[in-house]
Amino acid sequence: MRWEDARRSDNIEDRRGEQYADAGGGPMLGGAGHLGLGTMVVLGIIAYAFGIDPRVLIGGAEMLSNTTGGGQVAQQQSVRPRHAGAPSDQIGQFVAAILGENEDVWSDVLPKQKGIQFAPARLVMFDGATESGCGTAQSAMGPFYCPLDKKIYLDTSFFRDMQQRYGGGGDFAYAYVISHEMGHHIEDQLGILGKVQRAEQQSDQTGANALSVRIELMADCLAGVWAANANQKWNNIDQSDIQKAVATAQAIGDDRLQQAARGQVVPDSFTHGSSAQRVQWLQRGLQSGQIDSCNTFQK
Repeated sequence: MRWEDARRSDNIEDRRGEQYADAGGGPMLGGAGHLGLGTMVVLGIIAYAFGIDPRVLIGGAEMLSNTTGGGQVAQQQSVRPRHAGAPSDQIGQFVAAILGENEDVWSDVLPKQKGIQFAPARLVMFDGATESGCGTAQSAMGPFYCPLDKKIYLDTSFFRDMQQRYGGGGDFAYAYVISHEMGHHIEDQLGILGKVQRAEQQSDQTGANALSVRIELMADCLAGVWAANANQKWNNIDQSDIQKAVATAQAIGDDRLQQAARGQVVPDSFTHGSSAQRVQWLQRGLQSGQIDSCNTFQK
């Protein structure tokens, strides 16, 4: 993937190097952040390996409750001033370039296809842990989008984990991770994310899992829509890039993670979709370039 000439977004908060202290002893319940691509890799393996209900772990990580008010606000101790704008290091430049390409594509595609003006999401880069509008953001949660503060949270060590632990990797695969989280932001702007999260809270476990799968597969598809339109603009993606993204989607399917962890697959407990589903919806977005092709809720 060629990204070096891309415009760098300034909608970045670089919190790397900050020292984080949680004064409340745990996550602050106050959000509805939809977990990103890395969450099932980490939480799923833990849950299935030890026989824990994955919904318990995932539900806690998503911090769906905003009604308890009992948690204390986490505090941040900074060892250097926070930097706003595109970082100067290589990984920071890459993230800023991919975010910039997402902004440029969605600023054009969202109004043309849906009549909605695109409002950029900020992206927070951090090490280990930081505060978010949805509670404490931790590396173990993987990248995620928080609709309460309209921000994407990313510890870039996840890219290293993709390559070393899960057989993924490559610039376009990393771009797919960022663009999947931007897909949740697009779902939020379309009014879909909030409706689904409310429906999840009113459903039983199986129903909530099924809704979660649909919202995650839609984000996969929207990442494909971004890539298709970006390639039309800049011709910066080739077939080998797509193969790497497909390999990443396959590696983090619920069925593959469950099989690796426990030797069996339980479809009713899926929250992100099977490997085949993730590949199918990513490719659907890549092939169509159309938001409407990503309607995972269509009967």
